[in-house]
Amino acid sequence: MIKIRYKSEGFASRIIFLMLSAMAFIVFLYPFWAPAQEQTLDSRSTLLLISASIVLILLALFGEAQTRLSPHAIAMIGTLLGLNAILRLIETVIPLPGGFSPIFILIVFVGHSFGARLGFIMGALTMLVTGPFTAGGIGPWTPYQMLAAGWVGLGAASLPKKNFVLPALILYSTLWGWLYGALTNLYFWPYAFSAPDIGWERGLSFLETLLRYGRYYLVSSLLWDSARAIGNFLLMLLIGPSLLKVFDRFRLRTHITWETA
Repeated sequence: MIKIRYKSEGFASRIIFLMLSAMAFIVFLYPFWAPAQEQTLDSRSTLLLISASIVLILLALFGEAQTRLSPHAIAMIGTLLGLNAILRLIETVIPLPGGFSPIFILIVFVGHSFGARLGFIMGALTMLVTGPFTAGGIGPWTPYQMLAAGWVGLGAASLPKKNFVLPALILYSTLWGWLYGALTNLYFWPYAFSAPDIGWERGLSFLETLLRYGRYYLVSSLLWDSARAIGNFLLMLLIGPSLLKVFDRFRLRTHITWETA
């Protein structure tokens, strides 16, 4: 039996991890709460400053999570990251429709089977490790992708483990096909678009900004992200039952315990 041990996390540690994640989400939503008098939102310096804030929060999240991992857990995540890297490489060589990518399925299963921390690490590191395989490579957008993919794995931990497991996994993966695109679009939307009715504008209320972003998303990203959502749906429908058995079997053979630091 493989033993994957963690140091005792405690209530305070969980709160810190969730607070850091919430802080990152607030930074993500900067266009919706930016001050009305903001004069530099479209400047490169502001973009880099916000990206740097995301990086610092990511480092804090990794620091909070990785101190509780054993060598066995690190080896397991490393192996699964290697599989996702191969999938991302295949995706680059053989372009898939729209925003569809097969890498999200393993992220969901890691979070569902091994908890929020490992799910977050799996998602975030997948985007970091596989970034060089993409056309854009690594850039200021990478921290946004890492956080959004990390949240995919983190949220999967809350899905049911006994009843309606597969329907929940299918629905969750499908919804994240759209959510991932909607979140990562916030990296460039306020800075790259000034078109009336769909671009960011100073002084708008939260609701008005949200409506503008909704119109922008419908025009520019819905079809692209729908390919990801449909791809996630089909992949989970076709191979989800088999993967669920594999991960359940591995979880049963893996004894996860919490130990005192």
